[in-house]
Amino acid sequence: MRRPLYCRFIIPNSFTPHAEMVKDTGLRQRVNTDGKSEKSAPKSFIPPNFTIKELRDAVPAHCFERDTLRSFVYVVVDLSLIAALFYAATFIDSLPITLRYVAWPVYWFLQGIVSTGVWVLAHECGHQAFSPSRTINNTVGFVLHTALLVPYHSWRISHSKHHKATGHMTRDQVFVPSTRSEMGLAPKKDDDEDHEDSAIMAAPLVDLGWIFIMLTFGWPAYLLWNASGQDYGRWTSHFHHWSPIFDAKDKWEIIASVAGIFATIGALIGASQVYGSMAVVKFYLIPYLWVNFWLVLITYLQHTDPQLPHYRNNEWNFVRGALATIDRDYGFILNTAFHHIADTHIAHHLFSQMPHYHAEEATEAIKKVLGDYYSFDNRPLVSAVWNSWTKCRYVEDEGDVLLFKN
Repeated sequence: MRRPLYCRFIIPNSFTPHAEMVKDTGLRQRVNTDGKSEKSAPKSFIPPNFTIKELRDAVPAHCFERDTLRSFVYVVVDLSLIAALFYAATFIDSLPITLRYVAWPVYWFLQGIVSTGVWVLAHECGHQAFSPSRTINNTVGFVLHTALLVPYHSWRISHSKHHKATGHMTRDQVFVPSTRSEMGLAPKKDDDEDHEDSAIMAAPLVDLGWIFIMLTFGWPAYLLWNASGQDYGRWTSHFHHWSPIFDAKDKWEIIASVAGIFATIGALIGASQVYGSMAVVKFYLIPYLWVNFWLVLITYLQHTDPQLPHYRNNEWNFVRGALATIDRDYGFILNTAFHHIADTHIAHHLFSQMPHYHAEEATEAIKKVLGDYYSFDNRPLVSAVWNSWTKCRYVEDEGDVLLFKN
C-alpha cells in the first residue's frame, strides 16, 4: 500500500555464487539486542544469480505435494477455534463491568489472530496450494475470503501478478517504492551518497500517525483504490472488472467476488437487525480490524526493509524478485497461528504452490544454497516497523538495482 503523502506503500542464469562472490556483496552484520547478528543494508549490492531449478532441486520432492485432507484439517481447527472464542464471548457481558473491559479486548485480539490464520489458508487456495483440485481451491478460498470481506478472485488475480513481478518497479502490484522525484526531492548529486534529505524527515509523532493509518486502513484502501499499488495513471480498484489490474477474461470472476462481498455485508446488516449493531461490532467488526492490522503488518514487513533491493527491467528476473523479500520470526505462537506465512515467506515466493506445512523444511533447504542472499530479521515487531518506516522512504530515479533511502 502506498504510504500516504510522503512515501509509498518495494542475469546469467547458470551462475552459482562462490564464497568469494558472497563476500563481495558488501553485506554487513548488525547485532540485535539479544546479541544475534543479522545482515544490514549493503553499501553496494550484487544481485543474486541463482536459477529456480537450482533452488527447487535443493528442496525435498515431498515438500511440493499438496494433501487436500491435511489442508482441510487446518481449516477445521481454525474454524473450531473461532467458534470456541465466539461462544466464550457470549458470556462476557454477564461478567462484572470491570472484567468486561478486560475480556472484550482479549477476545478481539485472539479472534483477530485466529481469523488471520483463516485468511492465510484462503490465500493458499488462491495460489492453488491447498489442494491439487482447482475447484476445491477456488471454492474454499472464495468462502473463507468472502467471509472476511476479501473479494477472492479479484485479490487472487492481483496477488498472482505480484508474485510474478515481485520487486519490479513498474510491474509489481503492492508496496511499490516512491522515487526521489515522486517525493519532490532535489535531484541526486554525485557526492550525495549518504545524505539524508531533511525535507522528508517527519517528526516521530507524524510517523506514528501514518503508521497507525496504514495498519488500520491500509488494507481496505488497497482494495478500494489501490493505495500503495502500481501507479496505472487512473483509478484502480479490486471492485471493478475494468480495472487495469484485470484482463477481459476475468470479468465474471470479479463480478462474482464483488457479489460475495455484498452478500457478506448484507448478512452483517441482517445480523445487526436481529442482534443489534453493537453485537456485530463487538463480535465481528473489531476482530476484522485486527485481521486487517496483521495482514498489513505482515505484508509490509515482508517487502520493506533496508536490505531488500528493487529492480528495473534490465536487472529483474523472477528469482531475484522472489529473493527481494524477507523472513521474520514472530515467535512460536504467532508463526503457528499464521501458518508460517511470515517466517517462510522467501520459500513461498519461490514456490507459491507449496503448502504451508512444508515451508519450514523448504526454507531450511534453500538457506543452504542462498547463503548470505537469504534475508532474515528477528528484531521485535515494533522495532522492525519503525526501522522499515524510517529507513525505507524512497529509491533513486536512476539505476536498475535500487536500495531504499531515507
